[in-house]
Amino acid sequence: MSQAPDEILVQLKRIRGQIDGVISMYEQEQSCVDIVRQVIAVRNSLGTVVRKLLSGEASRCHKERKVEEMDEILREAFRY
Repeated sequence: MSQAPDEILVQLKRIRGQIDGVISMYEQEQSCVDIVRQVIAVRNSLGTVVRKLLSGEASRCHKERKVEEMDEILREAFRY
């Protein structure tokens, strides 16, 4: 992977914290709009992780000339 795994791990741990916050908000019956905003933020953060993972893997496949794997990665990337 071209992205440092630690960078991705930091992002995933941040997402875990965001999810804990959403659970807390829901348990405290906070505003639906506020909860939805936080859920959208989590979804965006997950999208960032996906892009970083796919980008790193695509770079590796390109360098190693693994065309079939590259095609699969591109198909996944365009789903997001």
